[in-house]
Amino acid sequence: MAIKASSARHIDALIEDLHAASAATRDAAVARLTVVGARAVERLVALAGSAAGGPARATAFKTLEAIGDSRALDPALRALDDPDADVAVAAAGAARLFVRGPRGATAVDRLTAAALDGRRPDAVRLAALRSLRDLDARTIAPLLKALAADASAAVRDDAARRRDDVSDPADVLSRAADQGPADDAGALRQAIVDAGRTAPLPQLLKIVERVRERETAEPAARRAEWTAARAAAHLALAERGSRLALYDLRESLESTARLPVEFVAALSLVGDAGCLEAIAGAYARSSGAGRTRDEWWRQHLADAFRTIVRREKITRRNAVVKRIEKRWKGAFEEVWAGGTGKA
Repeated sequence: MAIKASSARHIDALIEDLHAASAATRDAAVARLTVVGARAVERLVALAGSAAGGPARATAFKTLEAIGDSRALDPALRALDDPDADVAVAAAGAARLFVRGPRGATAVDRLTAAALDGRRPDAVRLAALRSLRDLDARTIAPLLKALAADASAAVRDDAARRRDDVSDPADVLSRAADQGPADDAGALRQAIVDAGRTAPLPQLLKIVERVRERETAEPAARRAEWTAARAAAHLALAERGSRLALYDLRESLESTARLPVEFVAALSLVGDAGCLEAIAGAYARSSGAGRTRDEWWRQHLADAFRTIVRREKITRRNAVVKRIEKRWKGAFEEVWAGGTGKA
C-alpha cells in the first residue's frame, strides 16, 4: 500500500510516541494509530520485532490487536517466546483474533503450546489460554483437562472455570444495552474493544446512552472510568463509519473540559461540519481565563478539526466556519492553519 510522505511522517511521529515514558502519551498514540489502520501495520510490526524497550513493543502489539490486520499474526506468534512477559502477553492478545481464521490451526497450535509450557511465566500462559477461550467447548476441552493438574495454581484455577464463568463479550454488550451496564466499567470497555467490530450498531448506540446515564449518577471519583467505556463505544461506532452517536460527541465536547482520546479519534473518523463549532469551542475554552493550558488536549482538538475540514472539503466560505471565526477569532486562526492547505 503506497503511503504519501505527509501520512508517513504522521505515522512515524505516532510510532515514536509508543516509546514515551508516559502511559497517557502511548495510549493516545494507540488510539490514533488504530484510526490510521492498515497503513500503520508495517511500522508497528517492525517496532514489535525490534530491540526497543518492552513497553514500546507491548504497546505495538496492543495496537496491532486493535487494528486486526492478518500481517500481525506471524510476528505475534514469534513473540510468544519473548523473554519480556509483557510483550508475550500482548502478542497472545494480538494472536487471539486469528484462532478462527484461515490460519487458525497455526495460531491454535502455538497458543496451546504456550499455555502448556510450565517454564513460561503464569501471565503468558494465562494470556494464551484466554486467547483460546473463543474456540468452541469441544475444541478447547482437551487443553483444559490437561491443565487441570498443572503445577501452577493460577493456571489450574483458570482452566477449571466453566465456560459460562468466562464472560462472552457479546453477552456483556447485549446485557449492557438491554438492562444497563453492570458495575464494572473496565469490563464493559474491554468487551467493547473485543466485540465492537461485530456488535449491532444500534446496540452500541444504546450502550453510549446507557453509559452516559450511569456517568451522571456516579460520584466524580468514579466518573472517568465510565467516560472511558463510552469513549470505546464511540470509537467502535466510528471505525465502522457510523454517525449514529455524533450528537453525543458534540454534546460531550460542549460540557466537558477534557475527554479520552477515543472521542477525538471518533470525531476524526466521522465528524462533519456540524462538529467543528463544538471542537473550536472546546479548543477556545482549553486556554480560557482561570484554566491551565492543556497542550495535549489542544493538539488533539486541532488535529480533529483539520482532519474534518480536509475530509469534508470545507472552505472558509462555509457558514459554520464563518460563525466560528466570528465567535472565537484567535482560536479559529490556530486550528484552521493547515486545515485545507490554504490557511
